[in-house]
Amino acid sequence: MLAVIDYGAGNLRSVVHALNALGAENFRVVQTPQELRGARKIILPGVGAFGAGMEQIRKQNLEQPIKDAVHAGVPYLGICLGMQFLFENSDEMGEHQGLGLLKGRVTRFPDTPGLKVPHMGWNQLCATRDSSLISGIQNGSYAYFVHSYYCIPEDVQDTLISVDYGIPFCAGVQRGNIFGVQFHPEKSQQTGLRVLTNFLEMPA
Repeated sequence: MLAVIDYGAGNLRSVVHALNALGAENFRVVQTPQELRGARKIILPGVGAFGAGMEQIRKQNLEQPIKDAVHAGVPYLGICLGMQFLFENSDEMGEHQGLGLLKGRVTRFPDTPGLKVPHMGWNQLCATRDSSLISGIQNGSYAYFVHSYYCIPEDVQDTLISVDYGIPFCAGVQRGNIFGVQFHPEKSQQTGLRVLTNFLEMPA
């Protein structure tokens, strides 16, 4: 069973719609630890503020079950805020702790003349290494972004995709069974659908 975690994120419906469009079978939207139990894969979508999102995950008692599943080898795909949650902390609207599954932090884009924050719209992806998550996606393919904060992995080997927006930043990660993308695959047309298909086809 693929678990899509619902903690009130605004892009949940579009992710579910994309999965339905791909003909995904045996997936369930979950809100509780009991519903998460037995998941063979996890997708954690997200938009909004880091601190508020993590607070809601903790209110639903999902933090430790997510960590336990990942440590047990369950493939995890974080989307946008769901990728940022993987890291140790974020300085968005104060200092907030994440899941800490990857070492590193989340911080705001620097003010750069001519570039607006949030980073919103289409940008080109550059793979830093091979991965089953991005199989079939050409370097230079476009994906859709909406975010003001970006991830800085402590270990550069965790970076899977790099994107340039005034500065080069990490737009995708992988460490073992942990995957994350800063862009929105559910809004990124064929490139995004390929990412979701690749995740669905991974062995669980």
